[in-house]
Amino acid sequence: MDSPARLAVAPSGTRKRRGPLGWVSRDGLSSLLFLLPMLVIFGFFAWFPIVRDVVMSFQRTNLVDTPKFVGLDNFAAVLNDPLFGKSIGNTIYFSVLALVFGYPLPLILAVVISEARRFKGVLSALAYVPVVIPPVVSVLLWTVFYNASPTGLFNTVLSWVGIGAQPWLQNKDTVMPSIVIESTWANAGATMIIYIAALLSVPRELYDAASVDGASILQKIWHVTLPQLRGILLITMILQLIATAQVFTEPYLFTGGGPANSTMTVLFLIYHYAFQNSLGGDYGMAAALSIMLALFLAAFTAIYMWLTRSWSTNS
Repeated sequence: MDSPARLAVAPSGTRKRRGPLGWVSRDGLSSLLFLLPMLVIFGFFAWFPIVRDVVMSFQRTNLVDTPKFVGLDNFAAVLNDPLFGKSIGNTIYFSVLALVFGYPLPLILAVVISEARRFKGVLSALAYVPVVIPPVVSVLLWTVFYNASPTGLFNTVLSWVGIGAQPWLQNKDTVMPSIVIESTWANAGATMIIYIAALLSVPRELYDAASVDGASILQKIWHVTLPQLRGILLITMILQLIATAQVFTEPYLFTGGGPANSTMTVLFLIYHYAFQNSLGGDYGMAAALSIMLALFLAAFTAIYMWLTRSWSTNS
Protein backbone atom coordinates (compact mmCIF):
# COMPACT_ATOMS: atom_id res chain seq x y z
CA MET A 1 0.00 0.00 0.00
CA ASP A 2 1.30 3.45 -0.91
CA SER A 3 2.22 5.68 1.96
CA PRO A 4 0.54 9.06 2.49
CA ALA A 5 3.77 10.72 1.44
CA ARG A 6 3.68 8.99 -1.96
CA LEU A 7 0.01 9.82 -2.50
CA ALA A 8 0.51 13.52 -1.85
CA VAL A 9 2.97 14.05 -4.65
CA ALA A 10 1.30 17.17 -6.05
CA PRO A 11 -1.40 19.50 -4.75
CA SER A 12 -4.93 18.67 -5.92
CA GLY A 13 -6.16 20.60 -8.94
CA THR A 14 -2.69 21.05 -10.48
CA ARG A 15 -1.74 19.55 -13.81
CA LYS A 16 1.64 19.41 -15.41
CA ARG A 17 1.69 21.44 -18.60
CA ARG A 18 2.75 19.67 -21.72
CA GLY A 19 5.20 21.62 -23.89
CA PRO A 20 5.71 21.43 -27.66
CA LEU A 21 8.37 18.74 -27.32
CA GLY A 22 6.03 16.60 -25.22
CA TRP A 23 3.28 17.02 -27.80
CA VAL A 24 5.61 15.97 -30.62
CA SER A 25 7.02 13.04 -28.67
CA ARG A 26 3.53 11.62 -28.13
CA ASP A 27 1.05 11.23 -31.00
CA GLY A 28 0.67 14.89 -31.99
CA LEU A 29 3.13 14.81 -34.90
CA SER A 30 1.75 11.60 -36.35
CA SER A 31 -1.80 12.96 -36.12
CA LEU A 32 -0.72 16.13 -37.93
CA LEU A 33 0.93 14.08 -40.69
CA PHE A 34 -2.26 12.10 -41.22
CA LEU A 35 -4.33 15.30 -41.28
CA LEU A 36 -1.97 17.23 -43.53
CA PRO A 37 -3.25 15.90 -46.92
CA MET A 38 -6.85 16.65 -45.96
CA LEU A 39 -5.93 20.13 -44.70
CA VAL A 40 -4.04 20.89 -47.91
CA ILE A 41 -6.90 19.71 -50.12
CA PHE A 42 -9.50 21.56 -48.03
CA GLY A 43 -7.42 24.74 -48.02
CA PHE A 44 -6.84 24.60 -51.77
CA PHE A 45 -10.43 23.97 -52.78
CA ALA A 46 -12.22 25.90 -49.99
CA TRP A 47 -10.08 28.69 -48.53
CA PHE A 48 -7.94 29.61 -51.53
CA PRO A 49 -10.99 30.54 -53.68
CA ILE A 50 -12.30 32.70 -50.81
CA VAL A 51 -8.97 34.51 -50.49
CA ARG A 52 -8.77 34.86 -54.28
CA ASP A 53 -12.28 36.31 -54.35
CA VAL A 54 -11.37 38.90 -51.70
CA VAL A 55 -8.31 39.93 -53.71
CA MET A 56 -10.32 40.16 -56.94
CA SER A 57 -12.89 42.42 -55.29
CA PHE A 58 -10.20 45.15 -55.15
CA GLN A 59 -9.12 44.63 -58.75
CA ARG A 60 -10.44 45.36 -62.20
CA THR A 61 -9.92 42.09 -64.05
CA ASN A 62 -11.49 39.87 -66.66
CA LEU A 63 -9.09 36.97 -65.92
CA VAL A 64 -7.36 37.65 -69.26
CA ASP A 65 -5.69 41.05 -69.03
CA THR A 66 -3.32 42.07 -66.26
CA PRO A 67 -5.36 42.86 -63.09
CA LYS A 68 -5.40 46.50 -61.98
CA PHE A 69 -5.81 47.44 -58.32
CA VAL A 70 -8.75 49.85 -57.97
CA GLY A 71 -9.36 49.88 -54.22
CA LEU A 72 -13.04 50.22 -53.32
CA ASP A 73 -14.14 51.26 -56.82
CA ASN A 74 -15.82 47.90 -57.47
CA PHE A 75 -17.92 48.19 -54.32
CA ALA A 76 -18.89 51.77 -55.23
CA ALA A 77 -19.82 50.70 -58.76
CA VAL A 78 -22.05 47.91 -57.42
CA LEU A 79 -23.79 50.24 -54.96
CA ASN A 80 -24.43 52.80 -57.73
CA ASP A 81 -25.79 50.21 -60.16
CA PRO A 82 -29.60 50.52 -60.54
CA LEU A 83 -29.79 46.73 -60.87
CA PHE A 84 -28.33 46.35 -57.38
CA GLY A 85 -31.39 47.76 -55.63
CA LYS A 86 -33.66 45.89 -58.04
CA SER A 87 -31.93 42.59 -57.32
CA ILE A 88 -32.16 43.12 -53.56
CA GLY A 89 -35.88 43.86 -53.80
CA ASN A 90 -36.49 40.79 -55.96
CA THR A 91 -34.47 38.58 -53.61
CA ILE A 92 -36.40 39.82 -50.57
CA TYR A 93 -39.67 39.30 -52.43
CA PHE A 94 -38.69 35.75 -53.30
CA SER A 95 -37.57 35.03 -49.72
CA VAL A 96 -40.82 36.32 -48.23
CA LEU A 97 -42.97 34.31 -50.65
CA ALA A 98 -40.85 31.20 -50.05
CA LEU A 99 -41.18 31.69 -46.30
CA VAL A 100 -44.97 32.08 -46.47
CA PHE A 101 -45.62 29.19 -48.84
CA GLY A 102 -42.57 26.95 -48.55
CA TYR A 103 -41.80 27.02 -44.85
CA PRO A 104 -45.01 25.55 -43.36
CA LEU A 105 -45.59 23.00 -46.14
CA PRO A 106 -42.85 20.50 -45.09
CA LEU A 107 -44.10 20.58 -41.49
CA ILE A 108 -47.70 19.96 -42.60
CA LEU A 109 -46.59 17.05 -44.78
CA ALA A 110 -44.48 15.61 -41.96
CA VAL A 111 -47.36 15.76 -39.47
CA VAL A 112 -49.82 14.22 -41.95
CA ILE A 113 -47.45 11.39 -42.87
CA SER A 114 -46.49 10.70 -39.25
CA GLU A 115 -50.17 10.43 -38.32
CA ALA A 116 -50.99 8.15 -41.24
CA ARG A 117 -51.89 4.64 -40.14
CA ARG A 118 -50.75 2.94 -43.34
CA PHE A 119 -48.28 3.49 -46.19
CA LYS A 120 -46.03 5.89 -44.29
CA GLY A 121 -43.00 4.75 -46.25
CA VAL A 122 -44.74 5.13 -49.61
CA LEU A 123 -46.02 8.60 -48.74
CA SER A 124 -42.58 9.69 -47.56
CA ALA A 125 -40.98 8.40 -50.75
CA LEU A 126 -43.53 10.16 -52.95
CA ALA A 127 -43.00 13.44 -51.11
CA TYR A 128 -39.23 13.08 -51.45
CA VAL A 129 -39.21 12.26 -55.17
CA PRO A 130 -38.97 15.93 -56.31
CA VAL A 131 -35.73 16.29 -54.33
CA VAL A 132 -34.16 13.44 -56.32
CA ILE A 133 -35.01 15.07 -59.66
CA PRO A 134 -32.16 17.32 -60.88
CA PRO A 135 -33.02 21.03 -60.63
CA VAL A 136 -32.61 21.59 -64.37
CA VAL A 137 -35.03 18.78 -65.14
CA SER A 138 -37.52 20.15 -62.60
CA VAL A 139 -37.42 23.61 -64.15
CA LEU A 140 -37.83 22.25 -67.68
CA LEU A 141 -40.77 20.13 -66.51
CA TRP A 142 -42.48 23.11 -64.89
CA THR A 143 -41.79 25.25 -67.95
CA VAL A 144 -44.13 22.91 -69.80
CA PHE A 145 -46.67 23.23 -66.98
CA TYR A 146 -46.43 27.04 -67.17
CA ASN A 147 -46.98 27.14 -70.92
CA ALA A 148 -48.89 30.39 -71.51
CA SER A 149 -50.96 28.97 -74.36
CA PRO A 150 -54.51 27.71 -73.68
CA THR A 151 -53.21 24.17 -74.15
CA GLY A 152 -50.71 24.48 -71.29
CA LEU A 153 -51.28 22.12 -68.39
CA PHE A 154 -52.16 24.72 -65.76
CA ASN A 155 -54.14 26.84 -68.21
CA THR A 156 -56.08 23.75 -69.25
CA VAL A 157 -56.98 23.08 -65.62
CA LEU A 158 -58.05 26.70 -65.18
CA SER A 159 -60.23 26.49 -68.27
CA TRP A 160 -62.26 23.75 -66.56
CA VAL A 161 -63.48 26.32 -64.03
CA GLY A 162 -63.95 29.11 -66.54
CA ILE A 163 -60.66 30.99 -66.00
CA GLY A 164 -58.74 32.19 -69.03
CA ALA A 165 -55.15 31.41 -69.90
CA GLN A 166 -52.55 33.03 -67.67
CA PRO A 167 -49.08 34.29 -68.73
CA TRP A 168 -47.36 32.62 -65.79
CA LEU A 169 -43.74 33.42 -66.64
CA GLN A 170 -44.31 36.30 -69.03
CA ASN A 171 -46.04 38.66 -66.57
CA LYS A 172 -43.90 40.43 -63.97
CA ASP A 173 -46.77 40.20 -61.45
CA THR A 174 -47.08 36.41 -61.64
CA VAL A 175 -43.57 35.28 -62.52
CA MET A 176 -42.09 35.35 -59.00
CA PRO A 177 -44.99 33.48 -57.33
CA SER A 178 -44.75 30.93 -60.14
CA ILE A 179 -41.06 30.39 -59.47
CA VAL A 180 -41.70 30.10 -55.72
CA ILE A 181 -44.31 27.38 -56.30
CA GLU A 182 -41.86 25.31 -58.32
CA SER A 183 -39.06 25.87 -55.82
CA THR A 184 -41.32 24.82 -52.94
CA TRP A 185 -42.35 21.66 -54.78
CA ALA A 186 -38.71 20.81 -55.52
CA ASN A 187 -37.27 21.40 -52.04
CA ALA A 188 -40.01 20.67 -49.50
CA GLY A 189 -39.26 16.94 -49.37
CA ALA A 190 -35.79 17.33 -47.85
CA THR A 191 -37.02 19.45 -44.93
CA MET A 192 -40.02 17.15 -44.50
CA ILE A 193 -37.70 14.19 -43.86
CA ILE A 194 -35.94 16.20 -41.13
CA TYR A 195 -39.28 16.96 -39.47
CA ILE A 196 -40.41 13.34 -39.66
CA ALA A 197 -37.18 12.25 -37.94
CA ALA A 198 -37.69 14.92 -35.27
CA LEU A 199 -41.29 13.87 -34.69
CA LEU A 200 -40.12 10.36 -33.82
CA SER A 201 -38.28 11.81 -30.81
CA VAL A 202 -41.39 13.47 -29.36
CA PRO A 203 -42.52 11.41 -26.32
CA ARG A 204 -45.75 9.60 -27.07
CA GLU A 205 -46.88 10.23 -23.49
CA LEU A 206 -47.36 13.92 -24.26
CA TYR A 207 -49.91 13.12 -26.96
CA ASP A 208 -51.63 10.59 -24.68
CA ALA A 209 -51.88 13.19 -21.92
CA ALA A 210 -53.29 15.71 -24.38
CA SER A 211 -55.88 13.16 -25.54
CA VAL A 212 -56.94 12.53 -21.95
CA ASP A 213 -57.44 16.29 -21.55
CA GLY A 214 -59.69 16.27 -24.62
CA ALA A 215 -57.30 18.10 -26.97
CA SER A 216 -58.11 18.13 -30.67
CA ILE A 217 -55.61 17.40 -33.45
CA LEU A 218 -54.88 21.11 -33.95
CA GLN A 219 -54.45 21.63 -30.22
CA LYS A 220 -51.99 18.73 -30.05
CA ILE A 221 -49.98 20.23 -32.88
CA TRP A 222 -49.98 23.70 -31.31
CA HIS A 223 -49.30 22.71 -27.69
CA VAL A 224 -47.21 19.55 -28.14
CA THR A 225 -45.67 19.22 -31.61
CA LEU A 226 -44.54 22.79 -32.24
CA PRO A 227 -42.95 23.35 -28.80
CA GLN A 228 -41.05 20.06 -29.09
CA LEU A 229 -39.78 20.97 -32.57
CA ARG A 230 -38.93 24.56 -31.71
CA GLY A 231 -35.16 24.14 -32.05
CA ILE A 232 -35.47 22.30 -35.37
CA LEU A 233 -37.91 24.91 -36.70
CA LEU A 234 -35.51 27.74 -35.91
CA ILE A 235 -32.61 25.97 -37.63
CA THR A 236 -34.61 25.14 -40.77
CA MET A 237 -35.85 28.73 -40.95
CA ILE A 238 -32.35 30.22 -41.01
CA LEU A 239 -31.23 27.59 -43.52
CA GLN A 240 -34.16 28.46 -45.78
CA LEU A 241 -33.49 32.18 -45.51
CA ILE A 242 -29.84 31.64 -46.45
CA ALA A 243 -30.83 29.42 -49.38
CA THR A 244 -33.45 31.83 -50.71
CA ALA A 245 -30.99 34.71 -50.49
CA GLN A 246 -28.80 32.76 -52.92
CA VAL A 247 -31.49 31.74 -55.40
CA PHE A 248 -30.15 31.50 -58.94
CA THR A 249 -31.07 28.32 -60.79
CA GLU A 250 -34.81 28.94 -61.11
CA PRO A 251 -34.66 32.60 -62.30
CA TYR A 252 -31.82 31.77 -64.68
CA LEU A 253 -33.54 28.79 -66.31
CA PHE A 254 -37.12 30.05 -66.20
CA THR A 255 -36.78 33.65 -67.33
CA GLY A 256 -33.12 34.67 -67.57
CA GLY A 257 -33.84 37.48 -65.12
CA GLY A 258 -36.89 38.83 -66.95
CA PRO A 259 -39.40 40.03 -67.70
CA ALA A 260 -38.08 43.58 -67.22
CA ASN A 261 -35.53 42.34 -64.62
CA SER A 262 -38.38 41.26 -62.32
CA THR A 263 -36.51 38.06 -61.43
CA MET A 264 -33.00 39.53 -61.30
CA THR A 265 -31.75 38.27 -57.91
CA VAL A 266 -28.50 39.11 -56.14
CA LEU A 267 -26.79 35.88 -57.17
CA PHE A 268 -28.06 36.34 -60.74
CA LEU A 269 -26.55 39.84 -60.73
CA ILE A 270 -23.19 38.35 -59.71
CA TYR A 271 -23.45 36.04 -62.72
CA HIS A 272 -24.44 39.04 -64.86
CA TYR A 273 -21.33 40.96 -63.85
CA ALA A 274 -19.03 38.01 -64.43
CA PHE A 275 -20.36 36.65 -67.71
CA GLN A 276 -22.84 39.07 -69.30
CA ASN A 277 -21.76 42.58 -68.34
CA SER A 278 -19.06 43.06 -70.96
CA LEU A 279 -16.65 41.20 -73.18
CA GLY A 280 -14.66 38.95 -70.88
CA GLY A 281 -16.76 39.92 -67.87
CA ASP A 282 -16.06 42.19 -64.94
CA TYR A 283 -14.98 39.72 -62.29
CA GLY A 284 -13.97 42.48 -59.91
CA MET A 285 -17.57 43.70 -59.55
CA ALA A 286 -18.80 40.11 -59.33
CA ALA A 287 -16.31 39.38 -56.55
CA ALA A 288 -17.23 42.60 -54.72
CA LEU A 289 -20.93 41.76 -54.74
CA SER A 290 -20.26 38.18 -53.65
CA ILE A 291 -18.22 39.48 -50.68
CA MET A 292 -21.04 41.87 -49.78
CA LEU A 293 -23.56 39.02 -49.91
CA ALA A 294 -21.35 36.74 -47.78
CA LEU A 295 -20.82 39.45 -45.15
CA PHE A 296 -24.53 40.20 -45.01
CA LEU A 297 -25.47 36.53 -44.59
CA ALA A 298 -22.82 36.06 -41.90
CA ALA A 299 -24.04 39.10 -39.96
CA PHE A 300 -27.69 38.14 -40.45
CA THR A 301 -27.04 34.60 -39.23
CA ALA A 302 -25.13 35.82 -36.17
CA ILE A 303 -27.92 38.25 -35.23
CA TYR A 304 -30.57 35.60 -35.82
CA MET A 305 -28.79 33.04 -33.64
CA TRP A 306 -28.27 35.63 -30.91
CA LEU A 307 -31.94 36.67 -30.92
CA THR A 308 -33.23 33.08 -30.91
CA ARG A 309 -30.70 31.51 -28.56
CA SER A 310 -33.23 31.37 -25.71
CA TRP A 311 -36.10 30.18 -27.92
CA SER A 312 -34.27 27.10 -29.19
CA THR A 313 -34.44 25.32 -25.83
CA ASN A 314 -37.39 23.01 -25.23
CA SER A 315 -38.31 24.40 -21.84
